[in-house]
This record gives sequence, structure tokens and C-alpha cells, in this order.
Amino acid sequence: MGDKLFKLLGTGGAIAAGIAANKVLTTVWRKSLGGEPPLNPESDETSWGEAVAWALLSGAVVGVARLAWRRNAASYFRRSTGRLPGTLDEAH
Repeated sequence: MGDKLFKLLGTGGAIAAGIAANKVLTTVWRKSLGGEPPLNPESDETSWGEAVAWALLSGAVVGVARLAWRRNAASYFRRSTGRLPGTLDEAH
């Protein structure tokens, strides 16, 4: 697996993971609060509390899902090639 393939799979997978996480979060929001999450949190028709809650939750959940995907992809790359992809700096 080359570095370009890692970039493609890492980015594509991270996007897919973010979409999946957003769908899960939407379902959890509906079941726990009994309503729809805000479609447009920036709208003045959405309360500040609801907009901030959605922004915090969706940002955290989607961010963690994308991070998990990319970390797993990097781990797979290392197991397959014996090194990290060129886009990752092992010192950090």
C-alpha cells in the first residue's frame, strides 16, 4: 500500500466515518430528546441552547469517528509495510 493509496483510503474512510457518526448522533438525539436535531443550527429559528448542544455533540462525535478511522488506517499501513505513511510524523 503506497502513501497515495493511504491518503485516498484515509480521507475517504474518514468522510464515511463522519457521515455514519452523524447518522448515529441524529438517531440518539431523536430518541433521547424526542424531536429532530436542528437542520440549520445557524438559523435564528433554532434556539441557542439547541444550536450549541448540536454543535458540541456533532463536532465531538464526528471528530472522534474520523480520528478512529485514520488511526486504524495508519495502524494497518504500518502492519502492512513496516512503516508509517509519509504523511504521519512518528515524533508527534
